[in-house]
Amino acid sequence: MKVGLLPAPAAPLSPYWAAYLRELGLTPEAPALSDAEALALGAQSLPGEAPTVQLALGRVLALDRVDAAVLPEWPAVRGDAWGEALTELLPRRISGLPTLLPVPERVQDLTELETQAAGLGLRVAQNPGGVRLALERVRPLAQPRAVELPLLTRASRATVAVIGPRPLLMEEVLAGGLRPALEALGLHPVFSYEVPYPEARRRAERLEGFGQMPAGERELFGAASLLAGKGAVAGLLLVSPARDGATRAALGRLAAGLHKPALLLDLDAGEREWPELEAFRDRLTLGARGRDTAPASPRAPGGAE
Repeated sequence: MKVGLLPAPAAPLSPYWAAYLRELGLTPEAPALSDAEALALGAQSLPGEAPTVQLALGRVLALDRVDAAVLPEWPAVRGDAWGEALTELLPRRISGLPTLLPVPERVQDLTELETQAAGLGLRVAQNPGGVRLALERVRPLAQPRAVELPLLTRASRATVAVIGPRPLLMEEVLAGGLRPALEALGLHPVFSYEVPYPEARRRAERLEGFGQMPAGERELFGAASLLAGKGAVAGLLLVSPARDGATRAALGRLAAGLHKPALLLDLDAGEREWPELEAFRDRLTLGARGRDTAPASPRAPGGAE
């Protein structure tokens, strides 16, 4: 069987799945197009969807005649159909796709992870002995890497926490211009994906309604609560993929509970300039007063739900 493995910078387990497929005797295929080309291909096929969905689809379409494609799952927010069932929805919208096989993107429980990995291995390799051996060999890659909280201060700069889903913020082709734009304004950005996940989760456990929060909201709300509680953080930039109403609604709920200045921003592919950031910078650095949550730019597509 010829199997593709999609790039997933936002998925901590990506090295695990790549090594596992190789241990099974497979050579995982990568998309034959660059990320920018894959994004354009996905946008042409699903023009009305969020850029994160377009990029995922474009990468699938860029695989060269594979029988199946392995996709790390996304941590979903409330009402996020794509995050909850990406591998089910894409074939319904686009015909002729290879079989899409979802895999966990983060270790929650090693036994559960290896159970799912074994099921995947039997499906693509049909060799129980080889699956057991492969699982043993890649087990060290399942252990989470130790991550420390990034520096929250930088000389002569106001610190802004940038909160958003990892499949958006960690993709260079989607959000690569955001950090340089903030630094050019004299701000020090700290991104939510830089917060160690165990710390974000522990912080989320203190929040009201934690038990009903989907995984994506636990991560976003926990990181935001932790960073907002730091004195060095002057304000928060809440970033949603354009045309993603579920994520924008989740960030709107998050903004409503903040006690520091915040700006909601919809981010579309190809953007490199955001005029609203300058006014937000002035609000943080000049001590402007007003509502804790600034409205999103009128030009931003997709309104809050």
